[in-house]
Amino acid sequence: MTTKLIPWGESEKEKWFKEQTIKRSYLEEVVSKIKKLEEHFEILQYGALPYDEEKYPLFIIKSKNSSPDKRTVLITGGVHGYETSGVHGALGFLEREALNNIDSFNFIVTPCISPWGYETINRWNPKTVDPNRSFYVNGPAPECNLVMKAISDLGVEIFAHFDLHETTDTDNTIFRPALEKRDGIPQDVWDIPDGFYLVDDSDNPTPEFQKAIIDSVRKVTHIAPADESGKIIGSAVEQEGVINYALKKLHLCASFSNAKFCTTTEVYPDSPKVTDEDCVNAQVAAIVGGLDYLISRI
Repeated sequence: MTTKLIPWGESEKEKWFKEQTIKRSYLEEVVSKIKKLEEHFEILQYGALPYDEEKYPLFIIKSKNSSPDKRTVLITGGVHGYETSGVHGALGFLEREALNNIDSFNFIVTPCISPWGYETINRWNPKTVDPNRSFYVNGPAPECNLVMKAISDLGVEIFAHFDLHETTDTDNTIFRPALEKRDGIPQDVWDIPDGFYLVDDSDNPTPEFQKAIIDSVRKVTHIAPADESGKIIGSAVEQEGVINYALKKLHLCASFSNAKFCTTTEVYPDSPKVTDEDCVNAQVAAIVGGLDYLISRI
């Protein structure tokens, strides 16, 4: 006899929230790095999370003196706050590589969209909402609503969008079991791929762009192989290290910018083959590889 799953109500969600603890500091580890970029970039605060506005200010870092003659590239990190290399990969790109590409592109970077999730090492926000399923108008996640409005208010067309993520072992051990309990719906558990992969848009596929990113990243870390069924996290592999999702249908971050070229990176930080530094370097290499491809096309 199977036990019927009952979705969480508000009391269960509140209980979950009270069980979460602060494990690291967004202000010390992220905002301090953002402030150090002021010499070369324009830093704009576009709001703060309502959970604690002093602790969770939100920032856009953009090119100084942006030119209408250059294409604009958006880089988003920390949509899932627990995915550490996404946050520090966005910052690492700004610290090391952005100025090398400043003659070709305008840059807009939001390195940590979900700072509460960063501090508590969480996929969800305090309301048990997954921000990376909530990028639509008047959605349930303030993280998404605030950044979408901020990008829209800049009034620029986004040419390319890199959304930086990780796939971790805790996706199976913590987050998918929690999702099953929250929604009362059984969840499949799939093999966590050992290596880097990308998610392309099934409605606007850009296979050559994705391949250029994969080729750049393989110089830093290994590319995830398909499982025995030819899939990665339950999706068919379109080419080495690349799967496709219907980004807009799923309300994923990489879809809201309507960029002609978009990708979601997925680093595997739990691999015994990599270090934390490798993971950050892989995110930076992904952006650089994609930009090199775009430069060759412009």
